[in-house]
Amino acid sequence: METEIFYSILFIVAFLYASVGHGGASGYLALMALYGIAPQEMKPTALLLNLFVSLTSFIQYYRGNHFKKDIFIPIALASIPFAFLGGMLTIDDHLYKKILGVLLLLPIIRFFFFKNVEDDRLIPSVRWLSVLIGAIIGLLSGMIGIGGGIILSPILILLLWTNQKQTAAISAAFIFVNSLAGLGGMLTQGISLTSHMVVYIVIAFCGGLLGSYLGSKKFNQEVLKYVLATVLLVAAYKLLFTAA
Repeated sequence: METEIFYSILFIVAFLYASVGHGGASGYLALMALYGIAPQEMKPTALLLNLFVSLTSFIQYYRGNHFKKDIFIPIALASIPFAFLGGMLTIDDHLYKKILGVLLLLPIIRFFFFKNVEDDRLIPSVRWLSVLIGAIIGLLSGMIGIGGGIILSPILILLLWTNQKQTAAISAAFIFVNSLAGLGGMLTQGISLTSHMVVYIVIAFCGGLLGSYLGSKKFNQEVLKYVLATVLLVAAYKLLFTAA
């Protein structure tokens, strides 16, 4: 019964994240941490899930003409080598969960308080700042096992570089390349992939496929963001203030 509940929550997490243009690694990691899965298995599993869900999400938003490659390219080029480097690093399990809990606060703040930016308020991106942002997020992403979209999204909106759907498209592509680089760095340390991951991928892929389609075309994203932020708030609290 507990396994079925885990799978159900995994599907819901993938659905909610993909509906707002994210791969969902932070949500998968929080779920696995609360179920007592070791970080050594959590990180590569989350990145594998990210690859499938973020690619699905990106395709949907790309078809909607929301992708801004001039903003994406410098950020991604800077992040990829640092994500690979971060994937080679290991940190203490207790510290790992605390850092993850803190990082979960970023999408919570974004989903609760950041409103969509109107197109007439958008300003051009700054190249050197894009490179700096990409490098920092890439390193953190590889270390923790996330794609970095939860960090990049609020930054893009705060800087007034992209609107909500452009942010979702760029974040989805960013998550994919970062996850691939981070996973590559982890593979150099001799990690092993388990049979559980295949089941996780199928479930998350199905949730992500449905979520990205409905999120880009049908659903009210404001409602979805509040639901996802509430779920993440509970997970962040447990990671930061309990022994889970």
